[in-house]
Amino acid sequence: MTERVPILQIGQVLLVSIQTDLDDQSVMLLQDDLAAKVVETGAHGVVIDITAVDIVDSFVGRMLATIASISRLLDAQTVVVGMRPAVAITLVELGLSLGGVRTALTLDKGLRLLEKARAESLGESEPDAAAGPGAGGVVPDAAAGL
Repeated sequence: MTERVPILQIGQVLLVSIQTDLDDQSVMLLQDDLAAKVVETGAHGVVIDITAVDIVDSFVGRMLATIASISRLLDAQTVVVGMRPAVAITLVELGLSLGGVRTALTLDKGLRLLEKARAESLGESEPDAAAGPGAGGVVPDAAAGL
């Protein structure tokens, strides 16, 4: 029996921590489980932590991109964190650029990336005063030199 990858909720972010190398069936289950969880929780972000993953094949690489695409269609941004150099090299050698998938070296950086992306998306309709000028937006007074 294939083991399911746990999906944890931290606020409006879902965390998937992959602790073993995945077989094809596990990846397919993860795709289905994660899509259902995004809809169920209304999460705006998904972090996939692959720190413990030593190897990936072309199927797993494509599925990471597919999971990110599905999440994006369900209004959740995806960040893959903890990619080892060997995994990055393998993905490039396989011709998988993971287009549209954001990456970060650590979980902390990945969570901050999602927070920034969320603040920017809210800033289009609701300015976030707490974000400040360094958070991706321009404060009108600062832009005018005031």
